Amino acid sequence: MRTFDHDFFADIGLDRNWVQENHSFSSQAGILRGLHFQFPPYSETKLIRVVKGAILDVYVDLRKDSPTFGRWGSLELTEENKKMLFISRGFAHGFYTLAKRNDVLYKVDNFYHADAEGGIIWDDSELKISWPVKAPLLSSRDAKLPSFREFREKYGGL
Repeated sequence: MRTFDHDFFADIGLDRNWVQENHSFSSQAGILRGLHFQFPPYSETKLIRVVKGAILDVYVDLRKDSPTFGRWGSLELTEENKKMLFISRGFAHGFYTLAKRNDVLYKVDNFYHADAEGGIIWDDSELKISWPVKAPLLSSRDAKLPSFREFREKYGGL
């Protein structure tokens, strides 16, 4: 199966210079990663797919001038459904693992910069994301992310 075709993407207005491809491995169901983003000028467009397992992928619009600012969406990505998700710059991103083994590949159109990392807490009371879990497995970093309100007060948006 073809998972990427530059000309096809360009024809539908999704022409990007993908500069990096990352592989995220999770060894069990119940892990939640995110919500992560990179601050400008290091913001990233992402093209995400699952090659093994299943995830609920979640994205939140952080573009301050967007009519959908602060709204979220989600899509289940699995090895069986072979769906991919294109997330534009200016969105926070996270996912919840639904299978015992999860291999997630994602292309990005900007190089990673550790000093440009940002995030919002997964269970923010204002965003009200409908995760399929109340107590996921989190990294210590993800457990300490700020609220959406704190993000807005400090930065206004991306």
